[in-house]
Amino acid sequence: MLKIKVKPEDFIVEEVADLPLQKDGNFRVYLLRKRGWNTVDILKMLSRKFSIPYSYFSYGGKKDKYALTSQYITIARQIIPASQGRDFVAMVRQSHHERRHILSLPKDQSNDKGGVKKPWIKPPNPRFLTKDKAVTSNSLHEYPVPTKVDGENYSLSFVGYMDRPMGPDLITGNKFQIVVRNLAENDLTSALHEIDRVKQDGYPNYFDDQRFGSFDARQGFIAEKILKKHYNGALKIYFSSIHPEDSKEEKDHRKFFYENWGNWQECLKGATSKFEKETFRYLEKHPKGFIPILQRISHEKMVLFFSAYQSHIWNEVLRKIIRSVSNDGFMSGTSKTINSSHLPVLSKTEGMGEVEWREKKNHPPLSPRSTERSRRSPIKEGEISCRRHDLKISKGIAGDYVFYTQLDDRSKAYLNTLVIPMPASNIRMPDDFTKNLYAEVLKENNLKSPMFNIRKLRQAFFKGIERKAIITPEDLSVDYAEDEIYQGKKKLIFKFFLPRGCYGTMFIKRLFC
Repeated sequence: MLKIKVKPEDFIVEEVADLPLQKDGNFRVYLLRKRGWNTVDILKMLSRKFSIPYSYFSYGGKKDKYALTSQYITIARQIIPASQGRDFVAMVRQSHHERRHILSLPKDQSNDKGGVKKPWIKPPNPRFLTKDKAVTSNSLHEYPVPTKVDGENYSLSFVGYMDRPMGPDLITGNKFQIVVRNLAENDLTSALHEIDRVKQDGYPNYFDDQRFGSFDARQGFIAEKILKKHYNGALKIYFSSIHPEDSKEEKDHRKFFYENWGNWQECLKGATSKFEKETFRYLEKHPKGFIPILQRISHEKMVLFFSAYQSHIWNEVLRKIIRSVSNDGFMSGTSKTINSSHLPVLSKTEGMGEVEWREKKNHPPLSPRSTERSRRSPIKEGEISCRRHDLKISKGIAGDYVFYTQLDDRSKAYLNTLVIPMPASNIRMPDDFTKNLYAEVLKENNLKSPMFNIRKLRQAFFKGIERKAIITPEDLSVDYAEDEIYQGKKKLIFKFFLPRGCYGTMFIKRLFC
């Protein structure tokens, strides 16, 4: 069984960005290097360390915890009166706190998922925050952030200034260096062969499992419930969803809410956070008052929930396209089966974040859809499905990833230029073929396009951003050597570049599925 992320040095990600740097600006730009930290946690730590509001930090994308990563962040240059110093910071924070509690329910900021914070709002003018009639530049100073910070498993280096915060639109892509370990000789030979095919034909540009961290295998997606106006179900997932990385205490805590959901008095007994207590007290008085509580969930979290489900639907459309392109109609004769090797399953072990692909034996027959709603495409009597090209499949937490092994010239030309918009209320598909498959996906998921226009929750919305259907790694180099950790085995070292939003782990799945 192959292994990746045995140690953070086995998975290196370097963000490449086109930054509009200048001599001065409202935002300080830093290069953040980290090891064993996720992006949100380290920014929260820096926020506490330098007494800077977390909302002043911005970044373009989250980087993996179990890796060595580098990325750009910005910190808003909040100017404060030197005479007031930390008392001024406390005053501003207090005013924010008081404004929050004007609302009937507090906004839940726990485990904030971050992103671009108040992106186009300039730092407050201190003239409006002090009793002085005017404040000169000589009497002001910034939050004190050194130009160079070296901490435990992280470093921060000042790069320059910008007049806007860091955001995903500034990212060009990412450079990857990935080590795949514990390979037998035949694994090595097979991978090298598959690399040649990927160089020639690329591979489907799916969103990978990292995108679906908010997905609950028992209950589904929060955004799906919201789209279908199942607000009770959405709130239940929010409070009771359990994930593998949760501690036993957290799993038991969330299991309690799952088992007692609807009994608000009992849920209140198990509530620990302020938001939980306020929520269940509110529901005791207003048993159907789910929407006001959902409206208090932070913008960052709601964006995460919406993008997860949007990405899932996009993946389902691409799966249908890949199957259709790889299966040009039905023909009489002997059927050609889909790749019959055991299906790999991605699982995370405890400790350093080591990931393994294990063979899943006795897997069920493959079907065009990955969910319980799967149905096989109808085959007319007397006909047998005949696929021109084999398909390979890698299991995912929210659906299978279906890969072609090779493409004919016609299919390759089509997929190379195919750009598919993310599901939203006002999108236009590039052609009738894709439009029809998208309509099938919506129907199978009991969705209609107007449903993506959410009116009762305004923290986030569905935007029809376009995404390439297939991708080919750029500047790809491959080396192999003896594995110093797993004796008698080989290791492969990949170096390559992918555009923004593409997953390096999906490239590895394509090679080894």
